[in-house]
Amino acid sequence: MKHIPYNKKLKTFSQELRNKSTLSEIILWKKIQNGQIKGYKFNRQKPLLNYIVDFYCKELNLVIEIDGQSHDNKYHADIKRQKELEEYKLYFLRFDDRKIKNDVQNVIRTIEIWIDNFEKSIKKSP
Repeated sequence: MKHIPYNKKLKTFSQELRNKSTLSEIILWKKIQNGQIKGYKFNRQKPLLNYIVDFYCKELNLVIEIDGQSHDNKYHADIKRQKELEEYKLYFLRFDDRKIKNDVQNVIRTIEIWIDNFEKSIKKSP
């Protein structure tokens, strides 16, 4: 896997975002922090390239994004950003913030299923 560079100027901004987390980010973070999902470590508000992603697991090459009001009218920019990051072999899971607020258990189950499938694909590859 290629090293994923990031813009050091984003470090302070990412810290600010962590301190101003949305309710959905807080809810999901409480469920995935400290290796609670299958032992995998996630970072939140992680700078990658010139972007900050909501959650990132280096071991899985997985980015989790929460689409809420801040993403309204930014569909094309989000897709461009995602495609750029996917060039570094990153995978994306996107969840609507209402889904996290109203049905976090199914969000967690979706992440667990994704991880199960990822682990199976790793075992199969030569």
